[in-house]
Amino acid sequence: MELNSSLLIRFLAICTGLVLFSTLSYGTENDIQCLKSIQQSLEDPNNILSSTWNFSNNTKGFVCSFNGIDCWNPSENRVLNIRLSSMGLKGTFPLGIDMCADLQRLDLSSNNLSGVIPSNISAIIPFITKLDLSSNSFSGEIPVNLANCTFLNELILDDNRLSGHIPPQLGQLSRLKKFSAANNRLVGQIPHFDTESVTPDSFANNPSLCGYPLSSSCKVSSGKTKTKVVVVAAVCGVTVGAIGVVLALFFFARRVSIKKKEEDPEENKWAKSIKGTKKIKVSMFEGSVSKMRLSDLMKATNNFSKQNAIGHGKMGTIYKAELEDGRMYMVKRLKDAQQSEKQFASEMATLGSVKHNDLVPLLGYCVAGKERLLVYKYMANGTLHDQLHETENGCSSLKWPTRLKIAIGAARGVAWLHHNCNPRIIHRNISSKCILLDGSFDPKISDFGLARLMNPVDTHLSTFVNGEFGDIGYVAPEYASTLVATPKGDVYSFGTVLLELITGEGPTHVAKAPENFKGNLVEWVMELAQSSNLKDAIDKSLVTNGVDHELFQFIKVAIRCISPNPKERPSMFEVYQLLRAIGERYHFSTNDDIMLPTDAGDADKTWELIVARDGTDEL
Repeated sequence: MELNSSLLIRFLAICTGLVLFSTLSYGTENDIQCLKSIQQSLEDPNNILSSTWNFSNNTKGFVCSFNGIDCWNPSENRVLNIRLSSMGLKGTFPLGIDMCADLQRLDLSSNNLSGVIPSNISAIIPFITKLDLSSNSFSGEIPVNLANCTFLNELILDDNRLSGHIPPQLGQLSRLKKFSAANNRLVGQIPHFDTESVTPDSFANNPSLCGYPLSSSCKVSSGKTKTKVVVVAAVCGVTVGAIGVVLALFFFARRVSIKKKEEDPEENKWAKSIKGTKKIKVSMFEGSVSKMRLSDLMKATNNFSKQNAIGHGKMGTIYKAELEDGRMYMVKRLKDAQQSEKQFASEMATLGSVKHNDLVPLLGYCVAGKERLLVYKYMANGTLHDQLHETENGCSSLKWPTRLKIAIGAARGVAWLHHNCNPRIIHRNISSKCILLDGSFDPKISDFGLARLMNPVDTHLSTFVNGEFGDIGYVAPEYASTLVATPKGDVYSFGTVLLELITGEGPTHVAKAPENFKGNLVEWVMELAQSSNLKDAIDKSLVTNGVDHELFQFIKVAIRCISPNPKERPSMFEVYQLLRAIGERYHFSTNDDIMLPTDAGDADKTWELIVARDGTDEL
């Protein structure tokens, strides 16, 4: 009997999810021991770890506040990412890190670590998706065992003292999107990497490397060539003292260079590195938008200086751009963009065609070397996050009707993406940072489609292995066990945004909660709901005559969205209709094209339109 291919994919996804979940279900005491081991095994001359990693605290999720540590959930000590870059740490690779069994990303770059990369690295960090050991003094060979880290998306080994060959097995890592080993002492043939993001820069300053993408081809040595090598080696032996002096000067100059690299007050060295590409054209989607070049964007953003940065989110940084003629735009620099230029252009062509009044219009894009820049229409009032949480006196000036209008418009935008957009899109990174506000405080959804257009062939593990969980505090609880990105995951994230609007609190820190409460916003509101004290959650500045009923109806919608059971959450179409009913008396604009989805009420039906990575549509 022939097994249906789609059922086979689902079966394999469930089996893999169960295996991973069995690993994720271990207690978090091991994670605490993991961090203790790291602190004890590394020299910390700047006292960064010793001053911020306090293990005498026994509160729930206390390690999540440690410098450089991200947790899967702020209320439990389960480590997701370790980021210890540029801390001046000394020592060897911390072997105790194997006790952080659920670790996804490890960044030890720009320190003074030495020794070899452990030969059994895949047993130490089996589920790693990003490993950055650059700008250290690691020596020895790149371990072949790295090829067993099958979830790797990024492997960065630049600026070390690694020698020997690059293991050809690394080219078989199907998920690897970025590999770089520049400025080492590597030799021999470069393996074939099935990604266009690997460029000559990825292997620069390894004089004995050869093969694609370098211009030097690998040649088989003849007997005559070997004789010449012997003669050259003899001459080199006589001059070894001089070479030693040259090497000493080289490493001294390199250390100075690394120090200067860390001194980047404008945080725009990346922009200065692409100055030679300023003539590159910006691809624009709308004919009404005049032609522009990268040089125009750089001038309009003051070379992407931090003074022009108006927003920071999971997907990257947004800069304000003002052209000489007074036109205003927003330019987003994508963080860790991994697609090839061809793949990126294809995805942009798809997203450029997605138009709706509640979405931030994507006007164009630009590719400059490894940089990926998106051009958007300017939103005068910035992000909802800043309007709620980044105010001078700590209190938002947004009144209740404005907050309700923002909620309705944002719900309409996400509902359109889920139900009426072609292709239909799961956002995956909904937060108050991706809801932008124009001059009239009308909301516009940004970052839609950037995590990944829906592709069920890849969604069964993509959320886990690619680290695309969204911002902390917004992630649906089922993601850790199912590893599946779904529309109901978006609903949960949107429910957290609704809680931000009604409470005025941030997603991970609740100022009004008791001092001993260490959970996030969702957990706090759920506790109040269980004790029938929801009124304590509502922002006191919103409580005025005549709106109490609206406030309670609003928070009840939010609570439905954050239900632990995905099947109990409404669809985004239902969320939009519920919110619009609450705001009916304000006569907000209802000029929308959200149609009743044919699958409304069928929470388990697989209705998503499949969109492949090359932009083609399949049903």
